[in-house]
Amino acid sequence: MKYAVLGAGAMGLRYGVLLQEAGFEVDFVDIWDKQIETIKQQNGVFVSRDGENKHLVPINITSPEDYMGSPDVWIVFVKQMQLADALNRAEHLFTKEQYVVAPMNGMGHIEKLDKYFEKDKVISGTAMIATVLNGPGDVDFMGPSGAGSMKLVNQNETPDEVTKQIANDFTKANLNPEITTNFQGTLMAKVILNSVCNTLCTMFGIKMGEFIQAPTTEALSKQLINEAFDVCERAGIKLLNTRQQEWETIKFAATKSMPLHYPSMYQDMSKHRPTEVDYINGYIYELGKKYNYEATTHDYLRNLVHLAEFTNDFDPETLTAEVE
Repeated sequence: MKYAVLGAGAMGLRYGVLLQEAGFEVDFVDIWDKQIETIKQQNGVFVSRDGENKHLVPINITSPEDYMGSPDVWIVFVKQMQLADALNRAEHLFTKEQYVVAPMNGMGHIEKLDKYFEKDKVISGTAMIATVLNGPGDVDFMGPSGAGSMKLVNQNETPDEVTKQIANDFTKANLNPEITTNFQGTLMAKVILNSVCNTLCTMFGIKMGEFIQAPTTEALSKQLINEAFDVCERAGIKLLNTRQQEWETIKFAATKSMPLHYPSMYQDMSKHRPTEVDYINGYIYELGKKYNYEATTHDYLRNLVHLAEFTNDFDPETLTAEVE
């Protein structure tokens, strides 16, 4: 099958490059002009693994307006807050026959994808794969070849032959996919993990391996896990893990699979970009409110991240209030 990646950031580049190296035809479509210009000037993207063996990989990248291809499958890795604009710009490229795979962070993307794709062709999932975009045209794959794993889940919870073929292709690309049949439970499991690791690592500017060593980490994590599970129980969402298993998953990610990784939220914060906290901790809080439950710790952390965003970009010269 032919693939097109919409959103050629860190994860989009990793998926697309690995599929391309596995022998599949892949195009890249992005809405960041600097990324497109740099990659075209370089005649490819520079790829490293854990900061070593930096080399140029030729790829085909264009804007949605300039793209002329017709893929069988779209792979979407656009930030949640940019997704509506990206889909709108690419609308003329979508057909009723195409499938879309979107293993994005946070929640909010499914409703947007449903406006452009048939619901039985929408596949989401999770990606436990650490990748860093050092800058335009420069990406670092974290971990050894074959590191990381992912889950694929159909919106209609019924895997068809195309879904199985996508999983086979992803397996050949060393993305280690697993097909599940619990749509909301699969997505929320990753949201809960991100609501702990992404948010807390970002607030304190630490790697996941540093985060897990703190004596207060277990208590903080379990407080957030318990609130999130309380919300999901009230919303009728059956999660893949128990509360204890979710904590064990976080420990494994931080100690074994991604200890040297700064989560994507930290990468956004450090580069003065808006974070996805509203689609992670904020989503949990807003979902709880629908069922008369206040996930107050998640709301508090969401507001702390927004405060950190503000102070990160604060210019004292813009302060106009007089101090008496």
